[in-house]
Amino acid sequence: MNIAFFLTPKSQVVHEKVTASMRRAMERMEYHRYTAIPLVDEKGRYVGTLTEGDILWKLKNDTDINLKNSEKVLIKEIPRHVQNKAVSINSNIENLILTAKSQNFVPVVDDSNIFIGIIKRSDIISYCYERIFNENKYKTSPHYQILENVANN
Repeated sequence: MNIAFFLTPKSQVVHEKVTASMRRAMERMEYHRYTAIPLVDEKGRYVGTLTEGDILWKLKNDTDINLKNSEKVLIKEIPRHVQNKAVSINSNIENLILTAKSQNFVPVVDDSNIFIGIIKRSDIISYCYERIFNENKYKTSPHYQILENVANN
């Protein structure tokens, strides 16, 4: 299966450049109620993920920062504690699932490491649930039992 099936394109993903301000990132995360967002450099390459925890640790460790002057702090100055791994758009489904096991979303990049979107873990789980549910439902139907008997005789 092609992982592009699960892709939420970049145009529909809240992401931020590392040259944006801490305040901008906080306001966008608050508005959309996200706890983490993908980060890109000036060329659009995926460089990491910013989390609420990263912002909180920055505020804790730099007591001179307040909401007003957080406008002067760039995202690239905020240490990141979680390294969300990206996958290539050419990755296989197994690699995607292994990566999604420990991340709420998986950033997807092209061959030049350009960020092209994300795959949400919830979308993968929903797909798997539907596949399991539909397969089990089909197997309990009388039609399946008839076909099973014909195939075995």
